Amino acid sequence: MAFNTPVELQYSKSHEWIRIEGDEGTVGITDYAQDALGDVVYVDLPQVGARFDAEAVFGVVESVKAASDLYLPVAGEILAVNEALANNPELINNDPYGAGWLVKIKVAPGIGALMSADAYAAYVETLKH
Repeated sequence: MAFNTPVELQYSKSHEWIRIEGDEGTVGITDYAQDALGDVVYVDLPQVGARFDAEAVFGVVESVKAASDLYLPVAGEILAVNEALANNPELINNDPYGAGWLVKIKVAPGIGALMSADAYAAYVETLKH
């Protein structure tokens, strides 16, 4: 199965994506991650104003299969959370790169080791073997 991997995003090995525009970033989970989780039934996200280091746990996504921690791909401060997910967590399954976004952050200087779309697609292929 081929997964959607938009080229304008950057990706982490823990299957989060980030779209960076200026000093702000929008974060979500990848198509691969939502598919592996199955039907998402609940999301626990942080409060606006919370600060996190890169790769720190910032929330939890629960599905009919399992609960998984969410890792912030870069350090930053939470500017907004996707309030629509409280009543419609399935947005993560239906539109992981659009309406299913998780948080918006003010990106701290010094972006860590993120992957391009091609590098992430190659990484996902290694997980299938």
